[in-house]
Amino acid sequence: MSDVALTAEVLLEHEVGLHARPSVKLTKLAKTFRSRIDVSPGPDGPWIDAKSIVKVMAARAPKGTVLHFRAAGEDARAALDALVALVRNDFETGAAGEAE
Repeated sequence: MSDVALTAEVLLEHEVGLHARPSVKLTKLAKTFRSRIDVSPGPDGPWIDAKSIVKVMAARAPKGTVLHFRAAGEDARAALDALVALVRNDFETGAAGEAE
C-alpha cells in the first residue's frame, strides 16, 4: 500500500448539504475501495474517515462547502475520481443505484 496521499476537491451543491442520504451514499462508495480515504470541509481539516457514516454525518457540511478528499493506497486515484463524480452528480448513483 502506498503511503503517498492523493488529493481532490469538489463543490458540494446538494440542497441539504452532506446530511443523511448523501452521507450514506458517500460512505458506501468509499467502502468499496481498499485505500484509506478521508474527507474534510476545509483544506486544513479536520480530516474525517470517509468510511465512517457517523463521522461523515457529524461533519454537517452545508451546501456551498468545498469538500476535500485525500486517499492513500493502491486504488487511491480511482477512489478519488469516483467520490468526486458522486458529489458532482448530486449523489445520484445512476440507473443501477439503490431504490429508495
